[in-house]
Amino acid sequence: MDGRPNVNDPDLLRRAAELGAFVVGPAVLAEGASDGPLAGVTLAVKDVIDVAGTKTCAGNPDLGAAREVADRSARAVEALTGAGATVIGKTVTDELAYSLAGTNVHYGTPINVAAPGRTPGGSSSGSAAAVAAGLADLALGTDTGGSIRVPASYCGILGWRPTHGRVDPAGITHLARSFDTVGLLARDARVLTAAARALAGDDPSSTPEVTAAAVVPELMQLVEDPVREAVLRGVPAPVEPLGVDLEECAWAFRTLQGREAWLEHGEWILRARPVLGPAVRARFEAAARVSDADVERAQDIRLAAVQRIAAATRDGRVLVGPSAAGAAPPIHADPSRQDSTRQTNLALHCLAGLTGAPVVSLPLARVEDLPLGVAFLAAPGSDLTLLRWAATLLPGREA
Repeated sequence: MDGRPNVNDPDLLRRAAELGAFVVGPAVLAEGASDGPLAGVTLAVKDVIDVAGTKTCAGNPDLGAAREVADRSARAVEALTGAGATVIGKTVTDELAYSLAGTNVHYGTPINVAAPGRTPGGSSSGSAAAVAAGLADLALGTDTGGSIRVPASYCGILGWRPTHGRVDPAGITHLARSFDTVGLLARDARVLTAAARALAGDDPSSTPEVTAAAVVPELMQLVEDPVREAVLRGVPAPVEPLGVDLEECAWAFRTLQGREAWLEHGEWILRARPVLGPAVRARFEAAARVSDADVERAQDIRLAAVQRIAAATRDGRVLVGPSAAGAAPPIHADPSRQDSTRQTNLALHCLAGLTGAPVVSLPLARVEDLPLGVAFLAAPGSDLTLLRWAATLLPGREA
């Protein structure tokens, strides 16, 4: 485990200011226990997750202005500090976590040291950027439709989206409750696994070990040839069809996410009329128009996806695909490219959202000489088993 830095160190403060990943800090916001498995580990926390003594603004100043300072940290923060991690700051998030781009019109775009001039990905943008730059050993993020997996891919680090409900979400600002998960980003598999165990506990004793991995062609068809080739070089596993319509699944995910996001924030948006970035505002406007008929159809698609993933991951099988549409796009990419990238990333990640399955993204590939993650999806409830197995795929690393 890395040693705890001096948060008053001038070089650390300078690098943090240049990176633009923190909205609060670097500063010790919560001391970790001295004798836990994460003692000495520094933790950054996405600003949709409460840390006692700070406000949670969720990437929107108007929301922050309407809130009180948190008097208690989120359960996930308490679990990690109880295991020894020390909170050193709160990190930038895409607005209300309703984006995968890694940009925020109010707080800016954190620098991606793994791909300068390119986005860190979102919505856990600052968390990924801080870990990639070595300013934190570990970061808490949230993942609804790829918000940990995409930044992990773009920044060349590890990311874990847990089984839905496996990590207590108390103390987070939700986007879509039936999809939201509280997960982790790290550079080191040992740190990631120890932190995941602190958050989620061990898997049930009946959980099978990973027995096989299969590349999903439906996922590979969503990306261009260089990305497919990079994934197959990183993970030379057999290709086996899953038998799902990803276009249909992505539509169902967007529909249900939109309905839930509007239920979560719509009343506040109508009443407070906050300043929202154009892309986020457009998503909420679309969310307000989601019909009951579309929700009913989307729920049917979701149920079918749950059944298909349960069958495909039975007996310890793991499904493999790209963690992102490609390398991190330029920060100032044109809007049409940004939207196309978003739609592809949502399609790549909708299955975990619809089914509640855990996923780990590993930095096993490169494209355009830039990082590209490979995503491994397993049966719901098999998080620690998946993480231990995934660590064996990383050169020179063990869980």
